[in-house]
Amino acid sequence: MSFSHRLKAGDTIDNSQLTKLFLCSTQGGMRRSHRTSSLLIISNHTKSVYEDRWVADDVIHFTGIGLEGDQSLAQAPNKTLAESADSGITPYLFEVYENGKYLFRGQVVLADAPYQEIQPDQKENLRKVWIFPLRVIGSDADYKLPGALIKKKQRTKERTARRLSDKELFARAVQSKKHPIHRKVASTTYERNVYIAELARRRANGICQLCDQPAPFTNKKGEPFLEPHHIVWLAKGGEDTVENTVFLCPNCHKKVHILNLKADRKKLKEEAQKTCCQLTLTGGSVYV
Repeated sequence: MSFSHRLKAGDTIDNSQLTKLFLCSTQGGMRRSHRTSSLLIISNHTKSVYEDRWVADDVIHFTGIGLEGDQSLAQAPNKTLAESADSGITPYLFEVYENGKYLFRGQVVLADAPYQEIQPDQKENLRKVWIFPLRVIGSDADYKLPGALIKKKQRTKERTARRLSDKELFARAVQSKKHPIHRKVASTTYERNVYIAELARRRANGICQLCDQPAPFTNKKGEPFLEPHHIVWLAKGGEDTVENTVFLCPNCHKKVHILNLKADRKKLKEEAQKTCCQLTLTGGSVYV
């Protein structure tokens, strides 16, 4: 008798329901169940060790398992996922945007061969990780995530970025991908890289990078209020990089979006290059 979980994309269950339904372990980012021939893949956005990212509406690049040091493709459960196309095991993807809530995304398959990249581990040491490109298949691929969950994830990661030292922030920023994550909710929204944004915010140091005036007011935490802006807009193909990110006062931010003057773009590009930090992983803040 074949296994049927009866879940559809968007269904949310807790951990006890998850383990009871799939007959799997209660812990782990990948959980194999021999009794249901399943491999549960859990992309937990409330934790900051792994950098999983959606590269298309139905494709996620999922970071393999291993909190410290280089990850291995020869050890389970990374090996199990890498061989899932030939082993008869069925991978299912869940996402966690709120603690204890597992949102079902659907059955997935390897969209391409696993590859390696550099990411920091839980001690902020750089290491090699395995990335698994996974595609959601069937009708679940059409599911559109509620925009509120995207915003919740962004706020969580922003709080994490604020707590990082300059060295830790540089390590994450230098390894970040240039292209923003885009997700279709009610409309297309961009998940901006919080480490790039935080690095650019610190670089501005409370001064609008267009009018060169101090922020007009402070927020409730007493911090200068400036708004992030991409010199070449993301919607027009701009990259989510330190070189393309500046911080502006609300008035200048509104101005560049309404007028989009060539002279302003030139000024911002010069400003970004003038104060562009050297992304070193061994020392403190270095600017050129």
